[in-house]
Amino acid sequence: MSESHPSFDPVWEEIYHQGRQVNRYPFDQIVAFVNRHQPKEKPRSETRVLEVGCGAGNNLWFAAREGFQVAGIDGSQSAIDFARARFQSDGLSADLRVGDFVTLPWQDGSFDFVLDRAALTNCGLADVRRAIAEIRRVLRTGGKFFFNPYAQSHSSCASGHLGPDGLTLDIASGGLQGMGPICFHSRRDIDQVFEVGWRLHAITLVERTDVLRPGYNVMADWQVIAEKVG
Repeated sequence: MSESHPSFDPVWEEIYHQGRQVNRYPFDQIVAFVNRHQPKEKPRSETRVLEVGCGAGNNLWFAAREGFQVAGIDGSQSAIDFARARFQSDGLSADLRVGDFVTLPWQDGSFDFVLDRAALTNCGLADVRRAIAEIRRVLRTGGKFFFNPYAQSHSSCASGHLGPDGLTLDIASGGLQGMGPICFHSRRDIDQVFEVGWRLHAITLVERTDVLRPGYNVMADWQVIAEKVG
């Protein structure tokens, strides 16, 4: 999209500016993915990892501490400022940029891994397709992509109303309220995104039910591992 209509929602700049969602530690699924799929043919010091929607850099911080070369992009200047300050204080290096997911500022075949931890799920379906096409471009052949959108069985999906391009608007409950529009993906959405130029290694639907609070909220997301082919 144009600069006046970015693929990400500006609510995330407000969230990070207020110091919310500034996670310190990596998500366990990212740790598992990176450790399980790191290339065997090259050392970590030569393995490049990109996170799309890196936020305050918690996942990249883990990867950098493990010896990988890391890069990240986010639409929020405040998030990138947090990440840069943390990396500097810990003596770690990273290529961190403010930008749009649909126009990645790196050359073809630059990365061995690309990570998405519930960032692209904040984009409409058309922008998700454009972003994943860009992710494929910057991955080397054989490189792996971890895609982690929310699923339609998430309780927050039913608490809003359907807007344009597959986005759910005005989410009122279920844990994702206040996070702006969200695209809850179906299995068909995932199959269509990875139809050409990818080999799928895993499509896992993870559902967790909160049985303590009234309503029995279901938190549901997809964990997809795809390899660039061709």
